Amino acid sequence: DDMQIRVFNYNTLDRIYMFEAHCDYIRCVAVHPTQPFILTSSDDMLIKLWDWDRKWMCFQVFEGHTHYVMQIVFNPKDNNQFASASLDRTIKVWQLGSKTPNFTLEGHEKGVNCIDYYNGGDKPYLISGADDQLVKIWDYQNKTCVQTLEGHVQNVTCVCFHPELPVILTGSEDGTVRVWHSNTYRLENTLHYGMERVWCISGQPGSNNVALGYDEGSIIIKLGQEEPAMSMDSGGKIMLARHSEVQQANLKVLGETEIQDGEKIPLGVKDMGSCEIYPQTIQHSPNGRFVVVCGDGEYIIYTAMVLRNKSFGSAQEFVWAHDSSQYATREGNSVVKIFKNFKEKKTFKPDFGADGIFGGFLLGVNSNTGLAFYDWESSHLIRRVEILPKHIFWSDFGELLCIATEESFFVLRYLTERVSAAQESKEMLPEDGIEDAFEVLGEVQEVVKTGLWVGDCFIYNNSINRLNYYVGGEIITIAHLDRTMYLLGYIPKNNRLYLGDKELNITSYSLLLSVLEYETAVMRKDFNTADSVLPTIPMEQRARVAHFLEKQGFRQQALAVSTDPEHKFELALQLGELRTAHELALEATVRKSFMLVFAVCNVS
Repeated sequence: DDMQIRVFNYNTLDRIYMFEAHCDYIRCVAVHPTQPFILTSSDDMLIKLWDWDRKWMCFQVFEGHTHYVMQIVFNPKDNNQFASASLDRTIKVWQLGSKTPNFTLEGHEKGVNCIDYYNGGDKPYLISGADDQLVKIWDYQNKTCVQTLEGHVQNVTCVCFHPELPVILTGSEDGTVRVWHSNTYRLENTLHYGMERVWCISGQPGSNNVALGYDEGSIIIKLGQEEPAMSMDSGGKIMLARHSEVQQANLKVLGETEIQDGEKIPLGVKDMGSCEIYPQTIQHSPNGRFVVVCGDGEYIIYTAMVLRNKSFGSAQEFVWAHDSSQYATREGNSVVKIFKNFKEKKTFKPDFGADGIFGGFLLGVNSNTGLAFYDWESSHLIRRVEILPKHIFWSDFGELLCIATEESFFVLRYLTERVSAAQESKEMLPEDGIEDAFEVLGEVQEVVKTGLWVGDCFIYNNSINRLNYYVGGEIITIAHLDRTMYLLGYIPKNNRLYLGDKELNITSYSLLLSVLEYETAVMRKDFNTADSVLPTIPMEQRARVAHFLEKQGFRQQALAVSTDPEHKFELALQLGELRTAHELALEATVRKSFMLVFAVCNVS
């Protein structure tokens, strides 16, 4: 309000320059993205261009508004163009170097307070908010208003196209921030934090964070989902979405490149094209031939090779069956549709409602009373259990599954033979289905964020960013992650596990297939297979494998496998093999004597 512009070094916080820019209150400062320019606007109805390379010389004055100029914004698609909002009820679009505006947008009935440009490449849009309590979306190429958003009950003070998400944020002197869908213009949410009038909104590029400024302070909120829209097939092809653009990366191009655990993998990406909906999730079919993109209450199935549209429809949720020819969708909270070969096969209304669905060997349907499993072919109820799952993960052959809840996860075995026998008997089944369809193998008090099966080993990352796997009641930690990550898949021939983060970076961790295969064979009591796999396990991994065998009750096998003398000694005592224990004790004594002599010699 003192008409001064102050320039600070933001590292030292020292003021390095100060000058009088206008003869009335200054309303806005806009910094050019690439050139050494700033624009300022004022209640003196002028916009001025300053060049800091020329000692803050005023390079140009833009005249044309007939009232206070409230905000100025550079066009992100053309940095030589900018727009201005004024209380003269107009928005003007200008070109650097030109004294007169390119054109004027009129439509608001009262003064315009705020404007913002759309960042995406697909729409030439500008948004404005005014004292008429309205928000307007403009096509600045056609110079027309394409939408008016109504809802605020006081002056609209700030507007923002979010730089990452398909949302528009608007703030008002009514104390609310309204969140609108930028494609459908539907009001998604109204935020009220009780901090009086809203004055500014800023979306952080590269994140879901938004800063809000009020009379009584500021607040940072996080919008949308953190989990990135990305998926990997069994061969290492990764599909990911940046805004509406779908891209592909291929791990095969790395060849023999050495990859360090936890390091970002340098992958080139190939643009596959633009998606008709904003992708919130991407998911490969089990055979990897198709990929489904979901968002905005719709889904589109594409061929994975060239992103050719195969099928589409409306749905709040989409899941694949274990057989890629089948999938299911959920519409509302009551209707589930099953499709086969891209044609609708059956529509049914589950007895207890449908708040969520889960794919895999059985179709899972969640409601507020529990989880129901249905047969894909007949849609008959298999089993209903009183549990509220967040995720369900099936093993490759449908023998095992993990049901993850808000607080823990359960590992179950699906007993196919008993289910088949019960169905063939044609006896009247209980209301909750086949009682012994599942056998509970264990419960773990950990929160699963993402997970997958390799053999009988369940790999997952938890709420405290540990990457673990569960096998036979034992939890083994693979790595401690330094940030939240999401499992993409495991490639056996690489012996590596792949993860992505919200910035769409890919990292990986080593996990030996031979160890997983050995532990899987042990769990199945297939010791012939286990013995054939054992020679492929490196010696440094044998001690851990021996501890696993001991926990499963196979002490004799643990004794044969272990490379740790102390562990072998304890096992020999437990097994009553005193001769072996005695030999190990003698070896330990000789080893200690040798180490002592070696140490004395070194000191001498």
